[in-house]
Amino acid sequence: MAKKILYVQTSGTDTPERLYAPFILATTAKAMGVDATIYFLGKGVTAVMKGNAETVKMGSFPTVKQVMDQAAKEGVRMLVCGQSCQMLGLKGSPDEFEDPAKVVGAATLNDLLLESDAVLSF
Repeated sequence: MAKKILYVQTSGTDTPERLYAPFILATTAKAMGVDATIYFLGKGVTAVMKGNAETVKMGSFPTVKQVMDQAAKEGVRMLVCGQSCQMLGLKGSPDEFEDPAKVVGAATLNDLLLESDAVLSF
């Protein structure tokens, strides 16, 4: 059974320097044969809202959207907290978020935490 790493993204587009690491680390984990999931919580939800990721670019790095697309291509799961959507005044509907981000409930985070071999938060 593959090891599992959970990355919890609580930082949003207002702190762009904190957006790259979860995508890069999760993509690397997948290349190592590790099951990787990014859970977007609180302001972290803004990182996967449609139209936001392509506007964030730092230094010589590609845009956050490009890094996100690479992570998605490698099979990184991206889950969005439905309650965080409500807190930010969003509907929590799939059309608000980039593919393959999926809106889930709060219990999902608890389950992921209990099942993971490691957890990192940003």
